[in-house]
Amino acid sequence: MKKLYTADAIATGGREGRIKSNDGVLDFKVEIPKEMGGRGGAFTNPEQLFAAGYAACFDSALNLVARTQKIKLKDTKVTASVSIGQNDDGGFSLAVDLSVSIPEIERETAQKLLEQAHQVCPYSNATRGNIEVNLSLL
Repeated sequence: MKKLYTADAIATGGREGRIKSNDGVLDFKVEIPKEMGGRGGAFTNPEQLFAAGYAACFDSALNLVARTQKIKLKDTKVTASVSIGQNDDGGFSLAVDLSVSIPEIERETAQKLLEQAHQVCPYSNATRGNIEVNLSLL
């Protein structure tokens, strides 16, 4: 792989700590969600951050694929839902549901764009064969 960009982030305190990017743009306190036995509150967590990154990246891949085919997209929207759960062996795994809205495009074309974006998106490529990723066209 020819590296185009590298992002650096530092975590301290694990799921009850702080995350910060090396440039200071990201600087968040993280807490375990109530659903997982934590305090919850107005804090982020690794699953939210992964969901945000995957949604933004997938939307970008979708629009890139459309541009290469000279298809104009308008107001696309990707919702990434990241779930965490316990494995049978006591470890933990993630699963992702991507719900994608591609308005004003014929459904068959939109479905093809969705599938092609899944082949292009770096998050999809990183997760392929490792975690369950479900795609749905809204």
